[in-house]
Amino acid sequence: MRNSTKIIILSTLAVLVCILYLFHGLNGSFDYALPKRGIKVLAMAITGVAIAYSTVIFQTITHNRILTPSIMGFDSLYILLQTVVIFFLGSSHITIVNKHVNFILSVSAMVVFALLLYRFLFQSGKKPIYFLLLVGIIVGTFFGSISTFLQVLIDPNEFLRVQDKMFASFNNVSGELVWWAIAIIILALVIGWRSIHDLDVLSLGRDTAINLGVNYDRVVRKVLILSSVLIAVSTALVGPITFFGLIVANLSYQFFKTYKHSVLIVGASIMSVFALVGGQWVVERVFTFSTTLSVIINFVGGIYFIYLLLKESRAT
Repeated sequence: MRNSTKIIILSTLAVLVCILYLFHGLNGSFDYALPKRGIKVLAMAITGVAIAYSTVIFQTITHNRILTPSIMGFDSLYILLQTVVIFFLGSSHITIVNKHVNFILSVSAMVVFALLLYRFLFQSGKKPIYFLLLVGIIVGTFFGSISTFLQVLIDPNEFLRVQDKMFASFNNVSGELVWWAIAIIILALVIGWRSIHDLDVLSLGRDTAINLGVNYDRVVRKVLILSSVLIAVSTALVGPITFFGLIVANLSYQFFKTYKHSVLIVGASIMSVFALVGGQWVVERVFTFSTTLSVIINFVGGIYFIYLLLKESRAT
């Protein structure tokens, strides 16, 4: 089966799932329920596309299909930021109550952190990419430790607000923030799409890419910044989803079996939309909100992560 046919089939399934989520059980309340469901579907779609795109390009430059952008500490930084604000200012502060302020603050903090980290490391003797990953792991662990320490000391009632921020949720997404996120993500995708063919070459390795005329350091820096922006926006919009990118990216590799990132990214994005919308429908209709979608994703993703580790160890 051709990859174009596979994409058409996946797109059809994704559209059908979106239609099912939008119209199932409306019972005539179109004016009230349909706009709310539409905003949630848009939020899930842009979140899925952002995570899929950022994960595929991140794994390309790291040449590792187990790593995700969250290894750089973005999820930990987001949780630390929310914890610090609630700990020192309280859950009634405008930075928590006002979703617009919280969104701008979260995106700005994560993007600035990424820019400072990349600028420092890329200008320090041009360190290899794995040195950057090592620093990201250490910084992420450091952020996580501070968050845990503050959460132990925080008031139990305030901790409930922190806990709400620790898991992704599509139930209370602001419609205005969704449109802001769409604008930012579309701009990032347009900029990133210009380097799509460079990614095909980068997958061959650093030395080969340089020999073929690709400005390796410039492309890698651009890809890292784009990946950071996409993850920052998706995390600030709905919260952290740790293993989701790992799942859809590797499923895309296995399903399409190609080196072309134009196919892999589109395929992973469609899978993301299908998984998020379908998963949210299951959470609402089957589990009746007794759990959250992020818990299910992390559970399935953890199992899949172990499977990939065992698979890699057998291959070596």
